Amino acid sequence: MINSTIILYGAFAGLVAILVTIAIERFGGLVGGVLGTIPSTIVPAAAGVYLIDGEESLTSSMSVVPIGMLINGLFLGVWIVFPQYVKNGKIRLPATIFASLIAWAGMAFTALVMIRYLTGDVISELSLGLIGLLALIVLAILFNLQGIGAPKGVNKVPITILSLRGIAAGIAIAVCLLMAELGRPFIAGLASAFPAIFLTSMVALWISQGPQVPRGAAAPMMLGGASVSVYALIAMWSLPSYGVVLGSILAWVGAVMLWTIPAYLLLKRFRLGVD
Repeated sequence: MINSTIILYGAFAGLVAILVTIAIERFGGLVGGVLGTIPSTIVPAAAGVYLIDGEESLTSSMSVVPIGMLINGLFLGVWIVFPQYVKNGKIRLPATIFASLIAWAGMAFTALVMIRYLTGDVISELSLGLIGLLALIVLAILFNLQGIGAPKGVNKVPITILSLRGIAAGIAIAVCLLMAELGRPFIAGLASAFPAIFLTSMVALWISQGPQVPRGAAAPMMLGGASVSVYALIAMWSLPSYGVVLGSILAWVGAVMLWTIPAYLLLKRFRLGVD
């Protein structure tokens, strides 16, 4: 029987996922891309893992999140680069979806194999997380330096697309918590970083606004998404130290203050005029 915590936190994650798409639609790719990637579904994922399987599982799963977010950054990179090589407009969206998911799956499998060999005697879990965060920052800066336009959407995202987006994100987090319950913290960490929000954002915005809006939002989302990694690294310490509620608040505030706000201000300064 599925733990009630999994159902509750999965449903919460789905609701948050819907709100992120609305943020990008309303505020444009630059503002929405960064603010829409404020730590959200990672909050119930981390809390659920800690409640279900304790501190050791929390540390293991959260240390993998920055690697997962790095893979997500490369996933978003596919949405920026790949579409321009598909000449047939009718298959451009499905081809991009397929290419991005295949890329994510391949990189996630490779990362999982490497993590199992590296963690422990070779590298600490905290070091693994810091390496993933630093690599994502470098990747995001390189893509944002390209200055791709990030316009606002002019059409409403259909309610059916929003609903599917919420369901996909909720399932991803539920799988994460289920893996934690089954004693698979590394898989749980990668599952919590599954790009359900990124994928459904890209698809929903492409369908309702055309390819330029999601393509323009991808690089800011890549940079803003590093806040999830910051949250995960702080949560490794704050949840065991201060409990689920206060620990989650501390990790969220820390991620927003240390990353989301500075990232937003930097993008506004250096990419002003491309919105």
